[in-house]
Amino acid sequence: MFSKRALMMFGLIVLFAISLMLLYLPQRPAGAPAGVGGVLIGMVAPFQKAGTGAFRFARDLWRHYFYLVSVSEENQRLKAQLSQAVAAQHRLEEVALANRRLRELLDFKQDLSRQMVAAEVVGRDPSPWFQTVIIGKGADDGVLEGAPVVVDEGIVGQVIEASDRYAKVLLLVDQNSAVDGLVQRSRARGIIKGDGPARCIFEYVLRKDDVRVGDIVISSGLDGVFPKGLRVGRVSELVRRNAGIFQDVFIQPFVDFEKLEEVLVILPSGWMEAQ
Repeated sequence: MFSKRALMMFGLIVLFAISLMLLYLPQRPAGAPAGVGGVLIGMVAPFQKAGTGAFRFARDLWRHYFYLVSVSEENQRLKAQLSQAVAAQHRLEEVALANRRLRELLDFKQDLSRQMVAAEVVGRDPSPWFQTVIIGKGADDGVLEGAPVVVDEGIVGQVIEASDRYAKVLLLVDQNSAVDGLVQRSRARGIIKGDGPARCIFEYVLRKDDVRVGDIVISSGLDGVFPKGLRVGRVSELVRRNAGIFQDVFIQPFVDFEKLEEVLVILPSGWMEAQ
């Protein structure tokens, strides 16, 4: 005996065959009983409709799939182009910023009228106990131990070690640094030493000297290292005790040591002519 499933499949095949015959024989054959075609059409039409609908659905789905694939590829391409454009814009902005910093250093170099060499900061000491940076110029460029390092904002520090191509700079804010300074307004003198990552202390300033918050402190030139008149910072705090001959003066440096990228190293006099 045939199973119900086999009989159903057989019936569907027969109906499909009849539908094909109706499609290719649209006219009723001679001698065919009237109404037979209508009955057959009524039986087959729902299957033809379902088959046609399924075919159209599959066709539209396939077209939609290829459309989505095309849109996705176009989207990826546009994203890649946008990413490249943004990266190029960032590079141009970085070049513009570097050019502006270098122009400022060049103007400062001309104002100071000393032999200098520009150097890029290529490294920083990660230790919290030392405030130093490495610059990309060394003895081959005239950068020797003891050379002062500056930017247009003011004093950066002093070279403490130098190889042929690199040098280490002790920053102004390091506790081991020392610059002979004076208050620009009142000419009060003292020694500027580092007091942390972003502050200096102005030591040995006499208690009787006229110093005020907001005063600008500059290099005096008496230490034999830094030329006179280089900017150091601004007085941010004063402590005058009832006893003692000195007052505590704290300075906020003009240089932002966390953002150093290029510096100028003051060369020994006559070094350029000797080369």
